[in-house]
Amino acid sequence: MNTNINSLSVNLFGSKKNPPLIFIHGFPFDHTLWEKQIKHFEKKYFCIAYDVRGLGKSYVGDGQYTMEAYVNDLYSIIAELKLNKPVLIGHSMGGYIALRALEQKRIEFAGAVLCNTKAEADSDAAKLNRAEKINLINTKGIEAFIDDFVPPCFAPETEKEQPKVYKAIYSKALTNNPVGVKGALIAMLSRTSTEEFLTKTQLPFLLIAGAFDKLMHPDVLRKMSEKIKNSTFSIAPRAGHMAPVENPDFVNEMMEGFLSGLK
Repeated sequence: MNTNINSLSVNLFGSKKNPPLIFIHGFPFDHTLWEKQIKHFEKKYFCIAYDVRGLGKSYVGDGQYTMEAYVNDLYSIIAELKLNKPVLIGHSMGGYIALRALEQKRIEFAGAVLCNTKAEADSDAAKLNRAEKINLINTKGIEAFIDDFVPPCFAPETEKEQPKVYKAIYSKALTNNPVGVKGALIAMLSRTSTEEFLTKTQLPFLLIAGAFDKLMHPDVLRKMSEKIKNSTFSIAPRAGHMAPVENPDFVNEMMEGFLSGLK
């Protein structure tokens, strides 16, 4: 079922009587990035998957976004659906949103699954790179940006071995409003670090890296895991930055074990 909450396109799967899972997609994609995970878990869990503001079918507005605004959107969904101790499941930028929400701790969460993400703020070089991407969109259009950004998100063999998966992700990214894509870039380059939170949290975490991730090396998530008291770290084989779609069976198996161990 699709519904609108705070101008966000929110998709609901499974029964509200089951434990809630909130899926937060990465940049510059939409909720369908989690399609394989939702299909796997919707019978035992209440799955909520929404399009982050400015992306997919959610409201774009003026494109002046911050990570805190994204978190406010997340909390509006939790409040509207009256969710009790949800598990946050974030990929890449979705992980940034999840970490900030967990750090704020306005409500109690049951745990978190983070794929292909990091807690550090952007370095100066990374900020300049995001600024260059905004300029690329302004001067050459969204197609030029997607052509530049999406291919490195995948492991080298994915386009050849899983052409339908690659094409679907690529095509979806092209449909985004350039204003929303630039707004997401602004939110990411302006975000602050959540590293200190990692050393303080008592929540259980599952961290999943992609073996061939060019954007977020597995060592980044390994070091995150070492800072978290209650964490499990794994590396998805045959996957780059898009582990949930490149190797969904592995991600689902790891999530199954993690979720079954939560109280």
